[in-house]
Amino acid sequence: MPHAYDIKSASLPLVSFILKTPDTSVLQADMTRRLGATPGFFDNDPVVIDLSVLEDPNGQLDLPSVCLTLRTHQMLPVAVRGANAHQLTSARQAGLFEARDLSVPTPAAPRVETVVQEVIREVEVVREVPTGHAAAMVIDKPLRSGQHVYAKGRDLIVLAMVNPGAEIMADGHIHVYAPLRGKAIAGARGDEQARIFTHSLEAELISIAGTYRTSDTPLPPEVAGKAAQISLQGDKLVMQAL
Repeated sequence: MPHAYDIKSASLPLVSFILKTPDTSVLQADMTRRLGATPGFFDNDPVVIDLSVLEDPNGQLDLPSVCLTLRTHQMLPVAVRGANAHQLTSARQAGLFEARDLSVPTPAAPRVETVVQEVIREVEVVREVPTGHAAAMVIDKPLRSGQHVYAKGRDLIVLAMVNPGAEIMADGHIHVYAPLRGKAIAGARGDEQARIFTHSLEAELISIAGTYRTSDTPLPPEVAGKAAQISLQGDKLVMQAL
């Protein structure tokens, strides 16, 4: 009789949520402030809660509240690491398993690229991204104010205008073969090599790997309203005419 199932080892991409404060009210406020404007940034991604650098590790930590906050922002907590004995007991009661140090590769593990991005003051996000890229997402209609498009794990190609108030986001590059007047966020998961290309740079906001620039700072005249590319060099966005 054939078996009904098999059990094999698996390697999955995870988000490591490095918690720095036990104050869940500070955590909730800061996550809302920094991530509330991009509700599609996470898509029920599995999360490891890392407590290794937590302030006052022997203090009170409400792990269920931390888990609830993560779920509110579309993150799915599945494990904990860096926990002491008391925290580990609380984690198990919350349905979390103990994760080992995921940064140490095993001989059987596939090659991964580790990308680090600081998204809020008290929390850092570490993404382990498997090598390889999915096909680009292509949008061939204008995007109106209030519309949001996210190309998860791939590049984004837009063949029509991105109007003010619209937001486009991609884990890879962004290509806009029309005026870019809304918000463009490339390298959303921390890819510092991502770039933004547009036939006419008029954006309200541009961002690569968490480094951003808004329309409060006027665009340089050599690229404003012109074909341009934006790249990240160190901690600065560099804009070049095409």
